[in-house]
Amino acid sequence: MISFPGISGVQAVFFDLDGSLVDSMWMWSSIDEEYLGRFGISAPSDLAEEIGGRSIYETALYFRKRFGITDSPEKMMTDWNEMAGYKYINEVPLKPGALEFLGCCKDQKIQLGVATSNSRDLTEKVLSSHGIRGCFDVIMTGNDVKKGKPAPDIYKVSADSISVASEACVVFEDVPDGIKAAKAAGMYVGAVEDEFSAPFEEEKRKLSDFWIKDYRELINK
Repeated sequence: MISFPGISGVQAVFFDLDGSLVDSMWMWSSIDEEYLGRFGISAPSDLAEEIGGRSIYETALYFRKRFGITDSPEKMMTDWNEMAGYKYINEVPLKPGALEFLGCCKDQKIQLGVATSNSRDLTEKVLSSHGIRGCFDVIMTGNDVKKGKPAPDIYKVSADSISVASEACVVFEDVPDGIKAAKAAGMYVGAVEDEFSAPFEEEKRKLSDFWIKDYRELINK
């Protein structure tokens, strides 16, 4: 049985993907460094904060503007997808307790969704590699909305697609922009501990409604 601190009557749970459902944020900084290195550019220290929450297309536009890369956004996205594909399938684990938590949600007839700024191709790959693709009633990606996080669009569209009111939704996010997006959509938010976003822990705790290190903390045995 699952219980959420401070809220009852939950009908749907949405997960951000990277850093919230899967432990993959380390991978993206590595890819950024490798990709920029192809052009003789060192990744700046503020890059992760600057692109956090952006869709993959928005990130491509940002790279073109900031770093003067002349490849098309489509070419950049293809390169990133190729670089990330192998790591997602072979090196990225689920966050602690996530598998058990998903099972309990399904047992309680709570609808499940993924709302990520990542691409659909990579999202499908990582979910399928862990055998959990079939758990989700809806998957929304950065390809499906015009404005990425911290805009609330992706969460509003996700809830509307399964006909659940925002106030009956719980969201799990690992970065401030994601938390802001879910709160702006009128949803209840749990912040997930993640090493990559450790510098933002204080802000995450202030913005969110509760905090977890392991999804099993929410399972009453």
